[in-house]
Amino acid sequence: MSYTAAVITVSDSCFRKEKEDRSGPALIEALQAIGINIGFTEIVADDCNTIVNVLYKHVLEPLVHLIVTTGGTGFSPRDVTPEATRQVIEKPAPGIAELLRQSGAAQTPLTWLSRGEAGIARNKLIINLPGSPKAMQHSIQTLKPLLFHALDLLNGGRPH
Repeated sequence: MSYTAAVITVSDSCFRKEKEDRSGPALIEALQAIGINIGFTEIVADDCNTIVNVLYKHVLEPLVHLIVTTGGTGFSPRDVTPEATRQVIEKPAPGIAELLRQSGAAQTPLTWLSRGEAGIARNKLIINLPGSPKAMQHSIQTLKPLLFHALDLLNGGRPH
């Protein structure tokens, strides 16, 4: 079975077009490299209600299997992606977030400051990644061994 992702960049400055989005395209490239199709991309402001609404929109989209956010997972007062994600997920998947932090910490200890979440809403897997383009490739490679199996389980497909 092939899977399709929605990629959501969470950034005030990118949303206002004051800064070029580099993490969204890096995430798209990393997902495509492992065989995930990209169905939707969006850039939204660091606003909890906006993030919740866009997450719900993609949870209800039948063509989407995976929703990955980039940005808004740090300590800044405007970093609210994890809080928005917790409002949408029905079942947390803390092992995914723990794996990403542990793996990322081998690259830089600042990874431990990431508050990213992961979880399930309906049959969609939602994963928060930090806003660093460099972290995208590493994060997706870290997830690759388990991502397709998780998506298979959520979508009734044959496990890889």
